[in-house]
Amino acid sequence: MRSLLRVAIVAVSACVLLSGVAQARTVKGCKIKHHTSCHHKNLNGRDLRGAVLHHSVLHNMDLRHANLRGADLRYADLRKTDLRGADLTGANLKGAKLHHYTAKAKKGRAGIAQAQAAPSCNPNCSGADLRGANFTGANLTGANLAYANLLGTQLAGANLTGANLTNADLGGANLTEANLSRTNLTYASFVSANLTNANLTSANLSYAWLVSANLTYA
Repeated sequence: MRSLLRVAIVAVSACVLLSGVAQARTVKGCKIKHHTSCHHKNLNGRDLRGAVLHHSVLHNMDLRHANLRGADLRYADLRKTDLRGADLTGANLKGAKLHHYTAKAKKGRAGIAQAQAAPSCNPNCSGADLRGANFTGANLTGANLAYANLLGTQLAGANLTGANLTNADLGGANLTEANLSRTNLTYASFVSANLTNANLTSANLSYAWLVSANLTYA
């Protein structure tokens, strides 16, 4: 009888768990699930720990001071989203779009695409505003952070392999033990940034600004 009772309890618990997974929670009109389309929403300061939002359209969002620790944001469209002060510790942002919109290439008479200035608001574009965001240990592999404002950002132990940080402002950022291998850092500013033990293998540092940066053991 006891064994039958245990089986029944396990079955009921499994049903509850499955129903909980199937029903994505809604926060301020935004369904928190993968492949969701939720933009122009205000989720300032919301608790979104561990949220599964990979491949989601989340541009023009207000995520200031939001708790996104451990969130799955792989390949998410976060263009023009305000992440100032957000906690993204351990979040997975592999391949995420974190830059401003870029102009589409126009075809010339010969049908060959002609590249436009990127981003489209160049030269007065700061890119994604990520000032003070906490990316400690986050996976930012292949993320597009061109022209991003990363002043004072916490990126200790973050994986930025292959990321695009062209013209990004990383003044005062903490990049201790960060992986910046194969990262495009052309014209990036690292004034007073901490790059202690950072991995810069094969990184492109052409015209990068490293005044007062700490490169101990980098």
